[in-house]
Amino acid sequence: MTGMTSPSAASGPDRPAYDPAGEVVGLTSELIRIDTSNYGDGSGPGERKAAEYVAALLDEVGIGCEVVEDHPGRTQIVARWGGDGSRDDALLVHGHLDVVPAEAADWQVDPFSGDVRDGYVWGRGAVDMKDFDAMLLSVVRARARAGATPGRPLVLCFTADEEAGGSQGALPLYRDHAELFDGCTEAVGEVGGFSVTVRGRRLYLLESAEKGMAWMRLTARGRAGHGSMLNDDNPVTALAEAVARIGRHEWPVRLTPTMEVLLATVAELAGTEATPDNAEALVAEFGGAARMLGAVLRNTINPTMLGAGYKVNVIPSEATAHVDGRFLPGYEDEFYATLAELCGDQVDYDFVTSEPAWEMPYAGRVVEAATRSVLAEDPEALVAPYLMSGGTDAKYFTRLGIQTYGFAPLRLPDDLDFTALFHGVDERVPVDALEFGARVFDRFLDEV
Repeated sequence: MTGMTSPSAASGPDRPAYDPAGEVVGLTSELIRIDTSNYGDGSGPGERKAAEYVAALLDEVGIGCEVVEDHPGRTQIVARWGGDGSRDDALLVHGHLDVVPAEAADWQVDPFSGDVRDGYVWGRGAVDMKDFDAMLLSVVRARARAGATPGRPLVLCFTADEEAGGSQGALPLYRDHAELFDGCTEAVGEVGGFSVTVRGRRLYLLESAEKGMAWMRLTARGRAGHGSMLNDDNPVTALAEAVARIGRHEWPVRLTPTMEVLLATVAELAGTEATPDNAEALVAEFGGAARMLGAVLRNTINPTMLGAGYKVNVIPSEATAHVDGRFLPGYEDEFYATLAELCGDQVDYDFVTSEPAWEMPYAGRVVEAATRSVLAEDPEALVAPYLMSGGTDAKYFTRLGIQTYGFAPLRLPDDLDFTALFHGVDERVPVDALEFGARVFDRFLDEV
């Protein structure tokens, strides 16, 4: 079956006498308790305390760190470890330390408590992405203490500012400190490796592509005047019409190679074949995860902000709006051509942020190692790629020629609406999913 790997691939070496999951729950809680809220305007606490905590944990087991701080308080950690001298193709493993803000009044628990209750670790960052930071640290610390150094050299990277686009995080790392990643040929980071249940089968989604990002400001200009008089050049009217066209536009379904593999996997479970015509029905098989996967069947633009005028009886000379555009790999030209038509002659746009889409082949060492590692712990599972609707730090590391994937493994309960927890209220991660992820990632370091 396309995109599926048989359980026979789960065979592997006996595990050594150390516990890669021994610290993962405690480390997740401790990281959550360090408030690293990123408001996007520089007003948050920054990542320095969390970075110092991570550096101390690595130093304790003999792993030295490079501390990078190009902007005050936006501290980042890069460390090299591992390798038996037989390979020079380092693996980059990266995770970010910042989180989006949380409104405590909306939560059942203090969002920065790191409470462990009802089988979950609760708090902001529990799934995005202090859980993976903790998995990585738990595995590396256990291996370092046991002398179980991986054969492949690793570059461990903990970044700042991912939640605001990385302009004070991964961007200066790749642009100004590229030597820290010398020799890295492949990378793994966030949002992949989590399970969804489709027709009674667990399916682990490996991120192998991301949509491009176009955050834009639309501007209409016209003739200012008195609100009581006729005006056929009102920029508010022109902008409102353009925003309505953009918001209501139905983009056609476009299947990228990544989604073709994923939908073929689901189609076989459903006893059918994947086509553009039934793509939405197949995505619906993912339940709550369809809110994310449905967004990667097509380009999208969502209006998010409007602004115009300063007094009710004054027609302004300018009106603005902001939109969040995301385009599929290979469909950037179509995206911008359609946007120009929707804007019309009276509305211009410029960029707030622009990032390219990327897509990696669903093949090679990382894909094979991730698949074997998951199946070793969950032999009846399936593994397939998916396209991510949002963005991660991977967009910067791809520019260094590094082949990137998202692999932060979690075996999740069938009834958990996992994708709703990203930036959501009562963010939490199952304790047993954390422990599962640490075991899988430990195997992965031997396989890759």
